[in-house]
Amino acid sequence: MEEILHVLKETGHEGRFIGSKDSKKEKSKEIAWYRDKKTMMTFISGVFIAIGFAFYFLSQHKEVSTLFFALSMVSGGYYIAKSGLYAARSLSLDMNFLMLVAAIGAAFLGEWSEGAAVVFLFSVGNTLQVYTMDKTRKSIAQLMELAPNEALLKTTDGEEIIVPVEELSIGDMIIIKPGEKIPIDGMVYKGYSFVNQAPITGESIPVEKKEGKEVFAGTINQQGLLEVEVTKLVEDTTLSKIMNMVEEAQAQKAPSQQFVDRFAKYYTPIVVILAIIIGTIPPLFWGVEFAPWIKKALILLVISCPCALVISTPVSIVSAIGNASREGILIKGGIHLEETGKIKAIAFDKTGTLTVGKPSVVDIDIVEGYDKKQLIKIAATLEKASEHPIGIAIVEKAVLEAIPLDLPLDEFQALIGKGVKGKVNGTNYCLGNVRLFVEQSIDLKNLQDKIDKYQKEGKTVVLLGQEKKVTGIFAVADEIRNISKEAVEALKQAGIEKTVMLTGDHPNTAKAVAEATGIQEYKAQLLPEDKLQAVRELVEKHGKVAMVGDGINDTPALATASVGIAMGVAGTDAALETADIALMGDDLNKVAYTIALSRRTLRIIRQNITFSIVVKIIFLILTFMGVANLWMAVFADTGASIIVILNGMRLLKNRKPTK
Repeated sequence: MEEILHVLKETGHEGRFIGSKDSKKEKSKEIAWYRDKKTMMTFISGVFIAIGFAFYFLSQHKEVSTLFFALSMVSGGYYIAKSGLYAARSLSLDMNFLMLVAAIGAAFLGEWSEGAAVVFLFSVGNTLQVYTMDKTRKSIAQLMELAPNEALLKTTDGEEIIVPVEELSIGDMIIIKPGEKIPIDGMVYKGYSFVNQAPITGESIPVEKKEGKEVFAGTINQQGLLEVEVTKLVEDTTLSKIMNMVEEAQAQKAPSQQFVDRFAKYYTPIVVILAIIIGTIPPLFWGVEFAPWIKKALILLVISCPCALVISTPVSIVSAIGNASREGILIKGGIHLEETGKIKAIAFDKTGTLTVGKPSVVDIDIVEGYDKKQLIKIAATLEKASEHPIGIAIVEKAVLEAIPLDLPLDEFQALIGKGVKGKVNGTNYCLGNVRLFVEQSIDLKNLQDKIDKYQKEGKTVVLLGQEKKVTGIFAVADEIRNISKEAVEALKQAGIEKTVMLTGDHPNTAKAVAEATGIQEYKAQLLPEDKLQAVRELVEKHGKVAMVGDGINDTPALATASVGIAMGVAGTDAALETADIALMGDDLNKVAYTIALSRRTLRIIRQNITFSIVVKIIFLILTFMGVANLWMAVFADTGASIIVILNGMRLLKNRKPTK
């Protein structure tokens, strides 16, 4: 570790290793850009160059101005020289090396003012880059400040004491008063309130919190007093995971940035060789003076410096990811941001994505031999250990009807994509979709009209039966999100050519939801492997495809798509880890926002790269024409960098989705 820090120091940079528990303290000590050593040296260089020009124009003592120009070069060029020399030793020539050679060459020719200008303006450009990255990463710093450093701990003897959040352990009880920020993730043990979860999910509507409900660090308790049991250590909270993931994403290189880096790797040595040829060949072979040609070589080095080109992509990526994080959108890296900008088609899971994901039993039909409460009791007994939304709905129906689930359950078996079966009170039962009963050769002819009726209404049919007969029908409906239709329309406005819904439900149910939401195509009765195949087919047909799901049940399809988008993943560690893009809340409109932001990012990256290259070409032509000088070269390089930075920073501003 010490060797890594030493190598960083040799390049003119500083680094440190941050332990997970100390990360919050360490990051709070980070130095602001304007107090950075490099920034201060740039300021000193500016003072010296200003004094130098004052003496040059207002005094007869030109040698004094030369002294201040030299001081300006030394102060502003210290870190440039350090990085440039290290680059030369490691045979990886970079822009710092080009500027170092240009400054030394200017001094060798006696052009002290121009040499000082080269160093100062290049330092100013570097300072602007530091400022830009500092500004675009402030969203992460703001996330860090969301959660309090201290918590009100309730001890086992009932005493309340304030302790640092780092000292909290899982199982501790903390008190959250009205208006306070929640310091750590936990479960409500006692109390009732509404909590503003906007810092985590991006949704401004307060969420009801009562016993058994999860709360997140950084969110704001509004009215009531809450007693919360700590469920995660400070370094494992959802807020910490979000912050770490956004930082990692900003550090990752996007494909366009990797291309620029590869380009610069070969470009810089070529420029150095070309400058050597221009500075030596004409004087040696054509008998002309050295000075004018060496000056042209220096101008070439300065103009050819790829500062603007190198910064063109990272400033855009970092700005866009910072923008998204403020909206409760976690983009896991530049590659996913760029891929999202190229999306042509989107596949949606139905349950929990286009619908609220919490179905309820709306109709029950008795077929034979049982009364309504008996049917509910048997079905709920089969599903009482289920985590499937339909199973939970049946159990909740039993709770609502105050039906006790006291029957013994044996030989339970989950049938993936079909239902469940088991022995309830000594009798074999199966509970599931129509496919399950068809596969068991149970005759459904007398029930088909009823089944069709429910399915045309967009309801999911669940059958309860014994080995050779159906005893009851449950109709379960999952409410469509009120923003689903609006979100699908926003995607079309953002340029999405195809929207498809993938579901395990019956075609009639799928059709009803698709028509209500404006989805162009639907595929029904799909098992997880069928969804995977459907996504592959979409990729073959449309190229770039996004899959939007819950991040857990749809993991194979999410992984197969060009971009996997999981929504509603606040507090869901698995979804945070597996998705390429994670929406902390349940707002489907964020999908369109993400796509629009990604496309803006791609446009701005292309603008930056094109502008950087065009400026270089123009000034290279002017150099060979004998028109450009060192001043023009420096202004062209620094000016292009500033324009590229400002253009990239436009991505920090929010915009409505556009095509």
